[in-house]
Amino acid sequence: MFCVILAGEAQTAALAAALVPHLSSGERILLEGGLGAGKSSFARALIRQLAGDPELDVPSPTFALVQPYDTPAGPVIHADLYRLGDPDEAIELGLFEDRSALLIVEWPERLPGLFDEPHWVIRFDLASDPAARRTDIIPPPTTDRDRLARSLAGFPPPV
Repeated sequence: MFCVILAGEAQTAALAAALVPHLSSGERILLEGGLGAGKSSFARALIRQLAGDPELDVPSPTFALVQPYDTPAGPVIHADLYRLGDPDEAIELGLFEDRSALLIVEWPERLPGLFDEPHWVIRFDLASDPAARRTDIIPPPTTDRDRLARSLAGFPPPV
């Protein structure tokens, strides 16, 4: 696990940019943390990075539940599971139909057991100071940890 401190949206966007080279088609990125913890800000920044468009309109999928994107990096699906109560609902939404899509999921803890394969987990700590929020990054086992550590070297570690 890697831990970094993010001081605001600019550093959240920088973290997204730092992670893009480590992501592959078909991977799952699970974003955990309470309301207002930074999940949507991170997802928005990541999608804009993948699209190569810093001005891309990336609405929260809170009400639509799923927002698909075609990016130069491949298909991306952004999902919000907060309002779901059963894993079958996620399957009905088509989250797993395109196995090549990079799947970004907010509130994965609402449906435990839905994501069994190795995946990324990025946990935003709501309890910490929003101006210096702790963020835990747990990459899948296949990730080159030394290379990831070099990508994250510019972010301050927790004290």
